[in-house]
Amino acid sequence: MTAEVVTVPPETPVLSIARLLAERGISAVPVLDPAGKVLGIVTEADLIRRLAGEADEPASWLASLFANPERDAARYARTHGANAAEVMTTKLVTVAPETPAAEVAQMMEEKNIRRVLVTRDERLLGLVSRADLLRALVAPRTETLDLSDDRIRTAVLAAIRKQPWADTFYTLVDVRDGVVEFNGFSRGSEVQRALRVLAENVPGVKAVEDRTQPMPAYLFAAG
Repeated sequence: MTAEVVTVPPETPVLSIARLLAERGISAVPVLDPAGKVLGIVTEADLIRRLAGEADEPASWLASLFANPERDAARYARTHGANAAEVMTTKLVTVAPETPAAEVAQMMEEKNIRRVLVTRDERLLGLVSRADLLRALVAPRTETLDLSDDRIRTAVLAAIRKQPWADTFYTLVDVRDGVVEFNGFSRGSEVQRALRVLAENVPGVKAVEDRTQPMPAYLFAAG
């Protein structure tokens, strides 16, 4: 995570936030109360929504028949607000500092968001963005795992059994000096490609060799 996060108090003017984002080259700022509690976050999307709100046209009489006063009032406040408290997003996605990076990445993908706040007891500790996850992905490993071939094989088989598209009946797994070998028959090129990716992500695997053969038609029909 990024521990040194730029934050603003709730009374910060919208124009000041826009200037801050531009000057710092960032896309969002958390909003904190005087005690350090996270109240919300102002993103570029919030500011664009605020800008677009200035061009709102009065609703037609037909649309007004189906209006939701609470929802429309909340939208008006966010799109016309003058400070952070009025335009910020309050439905926050937060994680604990011990949350695994893979879980954070999955959360971002499922919720289609660009960042999550790292908090403890509602206090901000940092922020994890997509850029942070990419840096973690390409960072050099500080240690090299030296696992036995048996342990690697067990881990690969366990990972295969979790996938509905894979099986260990026709595809055999062997490991020699950290190199995973797939033997037997293949159900298709995409399955084998996925198996290679699966094995490459198992700790301790140095390389993957696919020695499978296309599955005979009579076996494919039987499967």
